[in-house]
Amino acid sequence: MGDRKLIQYVDELTDKEKLMVKKVLENYNFSIIDITKVRSSYKIDTNIRTVCLKRVKHNKTKTLNSNYLAEELNKNNFPYTSKFFKTKDNYLFAKHKKMYFYVVEWIDGDECDLNDIDEACDCVRLLAKFHISSQHIDTKVLKIKNNLKNWPRIFKKDLEDLEKFKKYIEKKRLRNEFDKLYKSYLEGFYNMGSMCLQVLNTSDYYVLSKKANEQKLVCHDSFDYQNIIKKDDTYYIVNLDTILINLHINDLSKFIRRLMFKKEYQWDFEKAKIMIEAYDSVNKLSKSEIEAMLSMIIFPHKFCRLGKKRYIKHKDWSENKYIRKLNKLLRYNEAQQKFLNDYLDYLGTFNDLKENID
Repeated sequence: MGDRKLIQYVDELTDKEKLMVKKVLENYNFSIIDITKVRSSYKIDTNIRTVCLKRVKHNKTKTLNSNYLAEELNKNNFPYTSKFFKTKDNYLFAKHKKMYFYVVEWIDGDECDLNDIDEACDCVRLLAKFHISSQHIDTKVLKIKNNLKNWPRIFKKDLEDLEKFKKYIEKKRLRNEFDKLYKSYLEGFYNMGSMCLQVLNTSDYYVLSKKANEQKLVCHDSFDYQNIIKKDDTYYIVNLDTILINLHINDLSKFIRRLMFKKEYQWDFEKAKIMIEAYDSVNKLSKSEIEAMLSMIIFPHKFCRLGKKRYIKHKDWSENKYIRKLNKLLRYNEAQQKFLNDYLDYLGTFNDLKENID
């Protein structure tokens, strides 16, 4: 955990909670100095160091996975995550009134500022180190979800849905503002999605997926500002509860895609390229991975999902809300089209470079 803008996440601590925390901490070799509630956790200053107390929300498996991974990462040159503390009796959990809790170190730093491209690149290099170190761990012992998806099949289905939406709108006798606006951009997004599918089908995606499945490659799956802490000039990944089996490029693609919707990035391919090359400088990306990433970043997921909500699920939103959601997506339409073309140009250059190296 870190302290950037901490004040907005600090909640009032009730007497009942104070008593509960004190009871739980009796199981540890700590003396409490101060307690602060931050989001759903407790920041506790002790005589030894500052720690974070968390409650197990569902089952213990995620916490057991996190502890195992943190310990193994530390053995494999990745000490950049929160370490767990055992109880006096050497247990990972402490029980209080049918509830289970665990304690990890509180990393006294700041949530990283991803609006800064240099800081975003530092985070990407951290992600690359995390992926490298996790490959040296026996991840088969982890009880985590396999989230490998058949993206070519999913993309194909989404494109078929767009064709259905177009026919449905055309058959309507009375078209509202949303229908007209959605249809006017439908062909452009369809073409973008078709290009993504074409690139994915030529990228050895299935070979990459097979490898990820066989090696049980671990992804963080929630690599974003709230889970990346900067302490001095060192970055840490926190909250390993979200880990699952997936392609490593899934973490990188999601990270870049989220940033592209920010006003500081606005689908500027040069900024995406800088981050891709920052990752590649630590953990080499193959031609197939670079190709597959294009599809995972730029495919019009949100445009397709909005169409499904309107024309398949008939979600009960007001007309204004639908229009507002659509306009938010269309804001970067031209920038996304340019991003796609710039990425395709980059793929050509990247492939030429790889061939010359090989």
